[in-house]
Amino acid sequence: MAKKYIFPDRCLISFSLVGGLIITLTLLALLNMTVAELGDIPYLLKVASDAKVIDSIVLTMGAGVNAILILLLIGTPLAYVLARADFPGKGVVESLVDLPLMLPHTVAGILVYILFMSRGLLGAPLGEIGITFEDAYPGIVVAMLFVSSPYFINSVREGFEKVPVHLENVARTLGATRFQAFMRIVLPLSARHIFNGSVLAWGRAIGEFAAVIMIAYYPMVISTLIYYRFTTSGLKESSTVAFVMIIACFGAFLVLRFISRFMRRYDDRI
Repeated sequence: MAKKYIFPDRCLISFSLVGGLIITLTLLALLNMTVAELGDIPYLLKVASDAKVIDSIVLTMGAGVNAILILLLIGTPLAYVLARADFPGKGVVESLVDLPLMLPHTVAGILVYILFMSRGLLGAPLGEIGITFEDAYPGIVVAMLFVSSPYFINSVREGFEKVPVHLENVARTLGATRFQAFMRIVLPLSARHIFNGSVLAWGRAIGEFAAVIMIAYYPMVISTLIYYRFTTSGLKESSTVAFVMIIACFGAFLVLRFISRFMRRYDDRI
């Protein structure tokens, strides 16, 4: 289907000018930092090639990916139930799903820490089988999982709700089980929403600081490293590390948005 272009009128122009303030603020912040950092390229290259900085960025993005993989396994079924079923207490479940959105990050960190610390309800029994969360990689993943789950579940739920129920019903009248209809019809038709939800949740996960630092100061994710460099070495070094992370995130999200646009074009052809 050919893309439709909308010619701007006064309303669209006005909205663009008002909404453009957000883009302007972001651009000003980025340009200000970029000019400052490019003024000392040798130092920028030195920081960018620092093994600790590289390891921290890889650790952060990798832990975010692990959190999303877990959400794909346990968040997708929950999103489907919320999209298709009405049951007593559904409002309570929906509120619990959205709770991490409203909590201060420090409160989210305390919740995760109390549950997964070495004496915690889950941390103690899992520690007995060798799975440690305090100052350990699993602690980073569960903290990211907790704060990013609403973004994933709500996005995927919206995708499931857009798939007409009668398509599943037709498949079931032809002998398919609900699970088979889900796998062969609902999932493929919701693929773009699942992908976009994963991108949003991943972005939220890798940007977390307070919840992560409370349960796992080490190994350092990039936000912890930036804070550490700021308190020990000052603004110059911490801002350079932040600039390197901005470049890495911008490149990653450019690729992910390109994939999303490609999936949208594919959906339009169906």
